Amino acid sequence: MKITFSKQEKIDIIENTICWIVAFTMFVYDVGKIAQFNTAIEIEKTLPELTGIELMWAFYDYSLPFAIIIGLLEILGAVLIFFKKTRLIGCILTSTILINIILEDIFFNVHTEALITAIVIQLFVFIILWMNKSTVIEVFKLLTKNATEQQPLKKE
Repeated sequence: MKITFSKQEKIDIIENTICWIVAFTMFVYDVGKIAQFNTAIEIEKTLPELTGIELMWAFYDYSLPFAIIIGLLEILGAVLIFFKKTRLIGCILTSTILINIILEDIFFNVHTEALITAIVIQLFVFIILWMNKSTVIEVFKLLTKNATEQQPLKKE
């Protein structure tokens, strides 16, 4: 018995696979992030002596609630990407956070592997958005629609 898939089914399989990869990776990294920042670090250096990554870790480690909230928002984005109806909202939330992570990794000289991982996951998110480009365009048009073009409210 030979199983055949239509073109749309193949596209759906690819999109769902990418979504699984993004959601799983974000979830793993974010659970790790919440677990990483559980005690304040003690630094024996003055501020000018700190490396970029030490400064960034001290920043995140200073406030455990902040690190937890960021991690939970990343997990929320991953969960939203997992489901078709909330996928685009999840992509926007996840992109916002990932772009911030990429910039931090670049400007605070975080390990190259972490930067590459964040960039690859962000590229996957862009692929998901591109695969749903007609919906993204429609949403963008709706959000940027001029107020004068809107239909008048019905009087009841």
